[in-house]
Amino acid sequence: MTFPIDNDIQPFIAMEIMKAANERELSGDPVFHMEVGQPAQSAPSKVIERAQETLLHEKIGYTDALGIPALRKAISDYYGTTYDVDISPSRIVVTTGSSGGFLLAFLAAFNKGDRVVLAEPGYPAYRNILKSLHMDPVGLPCDFETNFQPTPELLERLNGDLHGLLVASPSNPTGTMISKDELQALINYCQDRQMQFISDEIYHRVVYGAPATTALTLSDDAIIINSFSKFFSMTGWRLGWMILPERLVSMVEKLAQNLFISPPAISQHAAVAAFDCIEELEGYVDIYARNREILLRELPKMGLTKLASADGAFYIYADVRHLTNDSMEFCQKMLAETGIAATPGLDFDPHRGSGYVRFSFAGSTTTIEAAVKSLANWLE
Repeated sequence: MTFPIDNDIQPFIAMEIMKAANERELSGDPVFHMEVGQPAQSAPSKVIERAQETLLHEKIGYTDALGIPALRKAISDYYGTTYDVDISPSRIVVTTGSSGGFLLAFLAAFNKGDRVVLAEPGYPAYRNILKSLHMDPVGLPCDFETNFQPTPELLERLNGDLHGLLVASPSNPTGTMISKDELQALINYCQDRQMQFISDEIYHRVVYGAPATTALTLSDDAIIINSFSKFFSMTGWRLGWMILPERLVSMVEKLAQNLFISPPAISQHAAVAAFDCIEELEGYVDIYARNREILLRELPKMGLTKLASADGAFYIYADVRHLTNDSMEFCQKMLAETGIAATPGLDFDPHRGSGYVRFSFAGSTTTIEAAVKSLANWLE
């Protein structure tokens, strides 16, 4: 079992691990899925009901490229009630997953060869989408000292012209967050240097302490990317959204028309109901919190004592350098011998990730408890 990495565009290793885990399951062997950030719970009940009603009573066809007006209005209202910010629906773009949002954002904001700074470790699709567009992802090494997040001081160490900065709070794979003051400092840094600031807010509301700050409260020029996949538990519905500066809306609309025509229609109609399910969704976050507590309690007992803070999202990023210098081989062996599917740190940090592993705790508590027992026995 191998997971090859091309020298240019790399595979999304988490998906390769999931494929291998699914193959193991088909053979009848047990698997504990901790490799992808996919909530164990289904979409909220009202979302499913709305989808069924739409299939029965609505024509499922193309929509406006920027999304149906009802959903754009619902997202605007959500920002008012959640963050106390007034965002015109005209600035909101519904996308085919957050992946579609990143593609549109990069194409609209940057040119061929532009250099965009990304924290390492970070979500691998950022750099691979940028590479596929012939842009230059600039990795910024971050570690425990800065909570695995970028700072103006770290940015000052980079050479050459920079055209953008993408941050994620909470972050994948570390779950670490950026405070409001820290976020303001990064936005100011970008504004002073005419760099486009992009805020990945996909894991907002999946937090275990203070709420996350949206960059919208600090800047009208930031690009915001969000999704229905994580907090709203709608991974397979392939639906996300962007909030844009007014100057980029027309460009993004033309790109969306040509690249996607429109986001999935039935998902859009169903997602309008998602904002009426906040109490149900907060119950899902309670499950993630229990799973997080189990891992933060039990992993140190196994010698995994250096863990990112996991203040949000549903990941534990663990330092395993005392166990291996090859996280790919480590995860392959762990899957083969225990059934635990986890993601090598190389997926998130091609330079230092050989000593780290990411465990997702988005699954059921039963899965997490069983995986902990299996991992403890394996590491004895």
